[in-house]
Amino acid sequence: MAVLDGAPAGCRLPSHLSRLDDLAVGLAIGPDDGGRLRLGPGWPKRWTARVVTAAGEATVPVAELAGRPVACGMVPLRRFSWARRQRHRPGLQYLVGTGRHHGFESLAEQQLLLVVDFLGVVEVVSQPLELRMTTVEGWARHVPDFLVVARDGTWLIDVRPAGRVGDEDRLRFAASAEVALVAGWRYLVVTGWQPNVFDVVDALSAQRRPLADPLGVQPQLLAAAGVGPVAFAALVAAASWPGVARAHTLHLLWHRQLALDLAAGLGEHTRVWAVTP
Repeated sequence: MAVLDGAPAGCRLPSHLSRLDDLAVGLAIGPDDGGRLRLGPGWPKRWTARVVTAAGEATVPVAELAGRPVACGMVPLRRFSWARRQRHRPGLQYLVGTGRHHGFESLAEQQLLLVVDFLGVVEVVSQPLELRMTTVEGWARHVPDFLVVARDGTWLIDVRPAGRVGDEDRLRFAASAEVALVAGWRYLVVTGWQPNVFDVVDALSAQRRPLADPLGVQPQLLAAAGVGPVAFAALVAAASWPGVARAHTLHLLWHRQLALDLAAGLGEHTRVWAVTP
């Protein structure tokens, strides 16, 4: 099968080309969601963002976010804590892209961190800032979940399962979208993932860390996949050490030297091809 534009014909979500908004199920934010916001002339100078850095805390007008170095020295607004009988599930997720652990407050947020690591993250700040905005009822506050600097730009992200989005959430999400626009960021509310996406990313993550190749298996895999899409099982069998080749195939898929269709899932018959520079 021919490879077109870096992916075989019929491929819906090529792993080496897909972006966050391709893989996530995002919440559509319409004009009605922000109808209660006060967005008159000069609102970016009235609305504020509170950030915390190693040097201390600062509150700046939203208008100044556009000229502020993204994630430069920023730290989470609050610590991630654990307690008995708490209803949410906090924790720390290690990211290969940053070489550090990053806090999350739910399993849905942990999934988001793993996916952005797969997509090529440069920097992540959990709970990066507190927005203070004006509504028809008065002042309101919102803390977005993540600020992510990725290969394809900077994203301000909230994570909320679709069934748990209320009217007040939509108001705050609409405000975050306005702030991201002023700052030159992209904004996304992640409510879930396209079918098979997270399961595949989770499976590939098992081999995302540095992997030595003393047997020279990786060049064999790249050569076998270089002629066009080949079934996962056949690709592994083409290597001189098939048992070892499985781990190296996952490693090369994570690091975008091999690719697959994320929408098709991962199995013995999954088509895999080499990514050309």
